[in-house]
Amino acid sequence: MPVPESNVAVVTGGSRGIGAAIVERLSAEGWNVTGLGSKDCDVRDTGSVDAAFTRIEEQHGPISVLVNNAGVTRDGLALRMSDEDWDTVLATNLTGAFHCTRRVLSPMMRQRFGRIVNIASVIGTGIGNPGQANYAASKAGLVGYTKTIAREMARKGITVNAVAPGFVATDMTKDIDTDGLLAAIPAGRVGTPQEVAHAVAFLASEEAAYVNGITLTVDGALSA
Repeated sequence: MPVPESNVAVVTGGSRGIGAAIVERLSAEGWNVTGLGSKDCDVRDTGSVDAAFTRIEEQHGPISVLVNNAGVTRDGLALRMSDEDWDTVLATNLTGAFHCTRRVLSPMMRQRFGRIVNIASVIGTGIGNPGQANYAASKAGLVGYTKTIAREMARKGITVNAVAPGFVATDMTKDIDTDGLLAAIPAGRVGTPQEVAHAVAFLASEEAAYVNGITLTVDGALSA
């Protein structure tokens, strides 16, 4: 089993919520983790991505783990959704993951080790949600992207997987009325950011070397 030259990990959208929990969990596993917020790195912009990742490489070494967690919502019914709201969500959630992934692939190929984990959502994989056409499209696209890059990189020692959370208690969801949601979740409760982070930590580990191209749902059986 290959061992990475570097223990450097990067988590986009790592300043709060699920991203912050992932940073904490990977740090506990011994990874040297940098959590990138929107002020450090605009994933929509290739120049910003390259500058941020170059800075990390110069300070810490080659990046072995990338978690594409940066994401936004701009909810509204498709009938009235603006081009700007559509484009912003797709550019951040999907194109941003592409920019970051493309940036780390060559260094990972040189190491012959890499772990890429994309944070998707059950909204884009198992169930839809009225008012979130842009979000669902971005997350569904991320799942297809995950499978394709996994196939392209499998012989290079790089795994590419996705984690699809269900309803998780974060700042982004704190204003949502959970009464109706709880009735739809077989587990009878919402998830925690830490439960998503545990799944990410496994997919980032050496033990997950033969797990590639999958989407792991963490949703209390919501999409079962």
